[in-house]
Amino acid sequence: MTLKVSLIAAALFCAVGAGAAQAAVGEDYPTAEKADYIFGCMAANGQTRESLDRCSCSIDTIATILPFSEYEQAETVLRMNKVAGQSSEVFRSTGQLRDVVSTMRRAQAEAEVKCFP
Repeated sequence: MTLKVSLIAAALFCAVGAGAAQAAVGEDYPTAEKADYIFGCMAANGQTRESLDRCSCSIDTIATILPFSEYEQAETVLRMNKVAGQSSEVFRSTGQLRDVVSTMRRAQAEAEVKCFP
C-alpha cells in the first residue's frame, strides 16, 4: 500500500510540475508589452472584437516561441535599423543580430498562420 501511495504522489508531483512549466511559457512578457503589440496589431487590422481576438492570439503565439528577452532584442534591432547614420550601422551589419530578427519574423509568421487564417 505504501508503494501505491508513493506512486500516486509521484504522479501528482509530475503532473503539477508539468502544468507549472506549461503555464510559465510566455508569461515573462509584461502586460504593457502585450498590450502595445495588440494596439499596433489592431491599428493595422481594424478596431473590431475579431481583430482583438486575433491580435491577442498572435502575441500569445509569439510568446510561446520566443522568450521575452529575445523579443525585446529583436524589437530593439528593428527600431535601430530605422535610424539613419553610422550609430545604427552595427545593428544592420551584425549577423547575430540579423538572426535574432529572423527568429522573431519566423515566430510572427507562425502566429499569422495560426491566428489570421
